[in-house]
Amino acid sequence: MQKITREELLASLDRGSVTLIEALSEMHYAAGHLPGARNVPDSLTVDLAASVAPDRSGTVVVYCSGPSCGRSRTTAAAFERLGYRYVRVYEGGKSDWSSAGLPFAAATAAVS
Repeated sequence: MQKITREELLASLDRGSVTLIEALSEMHYAAGHLPGARNVPDSLTVDLAASVAPDRSGTVVVYCSGPSCGRSRTTAAAFERLGYRYVRVYEGGKSDWSSAGLPFAAATAAVS
């Protein structure tokens, strides 16, 4: 899987050309997530993958809290095992996003 930088992610989000996935608990997702992100709080199943990222030929970007968190890489690898061809990891995650002063979205309920 390839990495994606914050700048590349912002450009992709502006174009609407990625499905953004947060690989953290529902509580962390509800407290604040990158705008437009869907939540994969636990192990990725076939049904959950189809629900959050129905287009297997599209680009999926997975993130978690930051470089020390391995959940984004684990979830990205699961997407690849399920046949998703264009999977990238935003290793900076929430910590990099926050340090750049970018906004977060909040939710009252997580998408799962």
